[in-house]
Amino acid sequence: MLVLDGKMASASVKESLQKETADLVAKGKPSPHLAAILIGNNGASETYVASKVKNCEEIGFRSTLIRFPDDISEQELLHTVDTLNKNNDIDGILVQLPLPKHISEQRLIEAIDPSKDVDGFHPSSVGKLVQGLPTFIPATPYGIILLLEYYNIPTKGKHAVVIGRSNIVGRPMSILLSSNMAKGNCTVTICHSYTPNLVEIAATADILVAALGKPEFVTADMVKEGAIIIDVGITRVNDDTAKKGFRIKGDVNYAEASKKAGAITPVPGGVGLMTIAGLLKNTMQAYLNNRG
Repeated sequence: MLVLDGKMASASVKESLQKETADLVAKGKPSPHLAAILIGNNGASETYVASKVKNCEEIGFRSTLIRFPDDISEQELLHTVDTLNKNNDIDGILVQLPLPKHISEQRLIEAIDPSKDVDGFHPSSVGKLVQGLPTFIPATPYGIILLLEYYNIPTKGKHAVVIGRSNIVGRPMSILLSSNMAKGNCTVTICHSYTPNLVEIAATADILVAALGKPEFVTADMVKEGAIIIDVGITRVNDDTAKKGFRIKGDVNYAEASKKAGAITPVPGGVGLMTIAGLLKNTMQAYLNNRG
């Protein structure tokens, strides 16, 4: 059984980006610049953004973190996004989700210039993805594709089952796996909370992507012998025996599933690291698109 190590795969992506950035700087060009907007003090969001900033620094990217309190007005946020859109020194813009309830997530996403939409959430980016046109791919699905590439996992003609239909992971993942590209050409089934016989369908998957946000939902009876399992879930579960008082659990029961899988991503240490790799790749692409 192969462990699909996100640390190794993301390090390979970052090494390549670091060299590309160093070459740009050596030619007298500025390095790529990512701007992140963080609202409030959600612990998970703080961790994610800090990791993104750290990874930018490690490969030579510039980053700007803009922080706002929970009670910031939607109008002020939209004004900030507009300012970043017009700033030619900013290559990529991301708004860390989730947002306070009084702010429209969709309105904020649509306000980002599509040429700087490194999260790949803008309707323009999504439309191009559906049509198979060059675009920014949402970072987590992009990271998964990069992981499959790193380990040379065959996908052509395979049956892929995606559990979860979010706009951030499930839907774009299903599009990528069914696309006519190197790590695509799968026959894809999307499952969700209303899917009858979900267990039986999952058990037919050559490639199983779990992205529903329910800890250890996928059990051994849902895994085909030799299946490739991609666990997107990351949930804090209270555990008094743990040093921090909690443990991070994926959507897959790793202990059970790993006994049947041909390959599996660990949690943590799998898809999460690849998400950042996907974001960094998108930021470099935005830089190249906008600055040539």
